[in-house]
Amino acid sequence: MADAWLVAGLGNPGPGYAAHRHNVGQMALDVLAERIGARFTRHKTNTQLAEGRLGPGLPKLVLVKPNSYMNLSGGPVSSAAKFFGLGADRVVVLHDELDIPFDTVRLKVGGGHGGHNGLRDIQSALGTPDFARVRIGIGRPPGRQDPADYVLSPFSKAEREVLPSLLSDAADATEDLVREGLLAAQQRWHAPRA
Repeated sequence: MADAWLVAGLGNPGPGYAAHRHNVGQMALDVLAERIGARFTRHKTNTQLAEGRLGPGLPKLVLVKPNSYMNLSGGPVSSAAKFFGLGADRVVVLHDELDIPFDTVRLKVGGGHGGHNGLRDIQSALGTPDFARVRIGIGRPPGRQDPADYVLSPFSKAEREVLPSLLSDAADATEDLVREGLLAAQQRWHAPRA
């Protein structure tokens, strides 16, 4: 599957976590699944998995949501990559990012995990940090709120109004990344917004 990409959306399983900031990667993955007309089903790699193409002749996306908790994302992501014969260079991880302002999307390949336990576990399981990341900005917690509490809380009312646009941007950025490569996608998504 030379034109396939494994796209993993990070989050915690179960309806109790579904609306939390930490699950924004899975929320964006749902947008991608809807666009390619794919439905998630249980897969033996301990993931919810959906497959489809961006369009005729365009790359195939294997969308995965680990069934594990965030800090154990590595096993399911690595298992799915192995199952489909994809190396780390064909893995894209969509995740929440405290160090980026809310309603901002950034892309990169490699680098550290910045204290993000899901990324840390994926790096360990893949044996390399050199996979693509679509970093979905959730901003820093207000005041002295503990970041761990912040990521495990729902978006505010004002944020929820903007959230569909942010998720659409994250899905667009993912499509740009797999179709055009990192540099072209970064030039589009890192440029100052008009």
